[in-house]
Amino acid sequence: MKLISWNVNGIRACLQKGFMDFFQEIDADIFCLQETKLQAGQVELDLPGYHQYWNYAEKKGYSGTALFTKQEPIAVTYGIGVEEHDKEGRVITAEFADYYVVTVYTPNSQRELTRLAYRMEWEQAFLDYINGLDEKKPVIFCGDLNVAHKEIDLKNPKTNHKNAGFTDEERERFGIVLENGFVDSFRHFYPDLEGAYSWWSYMGGARAKNVGWRIDYFVVSERLKERLKDAKIHSAIMGSDHCPVELDL
Repeated sequence: MKLISWNVNGIRACLQKGFMDFFQEIDADIFCLQETKLQAGQVELDLPGYHQYWNYAEKKGYSGTALFTKQEPIAVTYGIGVEEHDKEGRVITAEFADYYVVTVYTPNSQRELTRLAYRMEWEQAFLDYINGLDEKKPVIFCGDLNVAHKEIDLKNPKTNHKNAGFTDEERERFGIVLENGFVDSFRHFYPDLEGAYSWWSYMGGARAKNVGWRIDYFVVSERLKERLKDAKIHSAIMGSDHCPVELDL
């Protein structure tokens, strides 16, 4: 079972940069997107053999998520059931027989941390949501979580300390998620691997120099640990400022 997650930074742009080539080649069972940046009817994807689910932000050209799956889910829900948090199209949950799969695009704290307070409210609401799911059956959630958890997860931790995505508050919140019975699948397999990043700034040739951050994750309920087979970062795949990440069960 292969799952892929990719922040495409605008699916329409990514479609012009080889999205379908990667999609067809990787042949995932479940393929999750974040930051689709469109409204209903603005793109028609021809994906034979897949069921498609989209969640759009109210604001045009902003945020948004999608989930494509070969197996039809038992049920699909949009958002986390909190009106304040559900206007930006950030979450889709697909329920299957053995687990839930959630694609999530976590709010960015923004420059000068103008949205950090909102981000902290979101973090608590999302944790409550996945804990609620986890009480029923195991959870696999994936996406752009907009946080590098540890210093190993970005190239320049010292100069980025207190910047969006590497504040003490955001890192602590991700730690709390793990303490609540969840596992960072990539670090489960590769606890000490350095230089493993999933996002690079478009500035200063950052990607060519691999000056990046690991902010895209597959996080799973602790009790799925024995089913984990591998986790991968497809850093050679272009098309966005993020690259796809993979979980194999």
